[in-house]
Order: sequence, then C-alpha cells, then structure tokens
Amino acid sequence: MESVRDLRLLPKAHLHLHFTGSMRSSTLLELADKYGVHLPEALSSGEPPKLRATDERGWFRFQRLYDMARSCLRKPEDIQRLVRETAEEDLRDGSRWLEIQVDPTSYAPRLGGLIPALEVILDAVDRARRDTGLEIRVLVAANRMKHPLDARTLARLAVRYQDRGIVGFGLSNDERRGFARDFDRAFTIARNGGLLAAPHGGELSGPASVRDCLDDLRAGRVGHGVRAAEDPALLARLADSGVTCEVCPASNVALGVYEKPEDVPLRKLWDAGVPMALGADDPLLFGSRLAAQYEIAREHHDFTDTELAELARQSVRATRAPREVRDAMLTDIDAWLAA
Repeated sequence: MESVRDLRLLPKAHLHLHFTGSMRSSTLLELADKYGVHLPEALSSGEPPKLRATDERGWFRFQRLYDMARSCLRKPEDIQRLVRETAEEDLRDGSRWLEIQVDPTSYAPRLGGLIPALEVILDAVDRARRDTGLEIRVLVAANRMKHPLDARTLARLAVRYQDRGIVGFGLSNDERRGFARDFDRAFTIARNGGLLAAPHGGELSGPASVRDCLDDLRAGRVGHGVRAAEDPALLARLADSGVTCEVCPASNVALGVYEKPEDVPLRKLWDAGVPMALGADDPLLFGSRLAAQYEIAREHHDFTDTELAELARQSVRATRAPREVRDAMLTDIDAWLAA
C-alpha cells in the first residue's frame, strides 16, 4: 500500500481564488468592528454559512454575504492585510504560485476610482510577494452582470498594467445570466494584449456554458468546468486541447451544485484526461483552503499520492509562470513523491 504523505507539503499552484473570498474570518470580524459594520450571523459566527446557490434566492444570498464582506475593505492597509494573510495561508498549504482574481471596479468607490483601486491592489500584491516569498500574480475579472463595455474598459486596463503582474482576464458572477459572446470583444482585447483568457463556466450552468467559453471567448483555462462531465464529447475536446479546468470541490458542494464531496466528478475528468487545477474559490464563505481540496480528492475519490502529485503538476503547467519557475516546482513535486 502506498504511503500517505502530508498534502500541505505538496508543492502546488493555486489558480482559482477570489480576492475578498480569500479573507480570514477573524480578519473580517476585526474589520467589521473597526468600521461599525453589522455582519449577519452567517458571517459573524466563524462557521462557513450554509449556501445553496443553484436557485435565485440562494445565489442572491451568496452575493449579499460576499458584498458585505467586501464592504469591510475600505483602505489601502486593509487590502495589504488581506493579500499578506492570503499569501501566508497559501504558503501554509504548500502553494508556490498564486494567481488571485479580482474585479477592481468593486473596490473603486472606496479607493479613489478604478485606476487608483487597481494600483492599490497591485501594490499590495507586490508587497506581499516581497514579504512572504510567495509568487503572486493577478487575473482581472469582469462581472458578467454588468455591461460588456465595462468589461472592455477592464480588459484595456489589464493589458496596460500587465507589467505589474497581471497575467490573465476572467469573467465571473452568475454564468446563467447573459451570454459569453457578449464579452467576446473584451476577451479579444485581453488575448491580443498577451493575457490568458480564463472565464468562469460549467458550474451553475451545464456543459453549454463551457463550450461557450471555448467557442466565444477562446478560453485557455475554464473557471470550474465540472459540468463538462455531463458531455463526453466536451470532455474529449477539453482533453485534446489541453484546456485546464479550475476545479473547486468544496465550493461545488457548498453552492449546491453537488450534494456530497464524492459527487464532484473529479474521477470522470481525470479518467477523460482533462487537466485540472484544484482551487479553494472563496475560503471565507466555504470554510476550506487549498490543501483541503487535495484532501477531498484523496478521501472521497481515492486519489493516490502518485495521482495527487500529478494533479499538482497539472496546476503548475497551467500557470503563467516562467519556464524556470515551473521546472523548479515540478522538480519539488517529484521530491515530495520520492520522500
């Protein structure tokens, strides 16, 4: 029988983590007290709230909790604290490379406007990278609930600031609303500017939303993508094209996409040859961070340490890290497995 190694020591890349959702619960409570924000029990109890976002009411509740948490990030020092603590948590879980996703328009009203907000965020990322040693990059994400013209503005801004550590362009929020093709020009701007296209798809909506990401937005990675498991032809397409799905098992269960951890189709994607990068999505709301996603693969899907090491390799290969950085991480994964 294969030995069981410490998954926190497994070097890995973290490619699906949202900005506000990466906050520690204790930090949220302190910031809420600082600014006099009354948090509902779902956020103030310290326990992950029970969320079922597969219907309108559940998604509205999820968004309301997220917006309340975001309202506690009001000053540059709050942003700096969030990023530093996120880096510390990621390092504790074995992350060597983090690509964190943020919509700067959400923070613009309290930080002096869109460009100042983005610069505050990038400054915080740069400081955390220097202070903690974790390599952090940024994906700027448009909100599909807003007008596509807003997405184009963000795409141009992301390209303009890519020398400050922006590596990709995403599309988040409820994928059941609107059409991916409405945002095709924004993604063309981003791709032509050298950024990775990494929209959300295939979580709250079915396989068609993954196909839309591929056909309309020419995605290089897909945020979530698990519903592709319902379409064998789509699984084959993802495998053949090498498009990585950023799979977030704890999130899928918390939002009601699947009933239990063992229902998340990790094995189906694995057996089909679809590359995966496990991610925590929103630890503040879902209660688990990066290493816990690998624990789910081990405990509920019987992934061996050899297979878990390959999952970690897939996450590294899907990064925008320089080749020498990727090679060093891959070597360290081999060392973990050999230990």
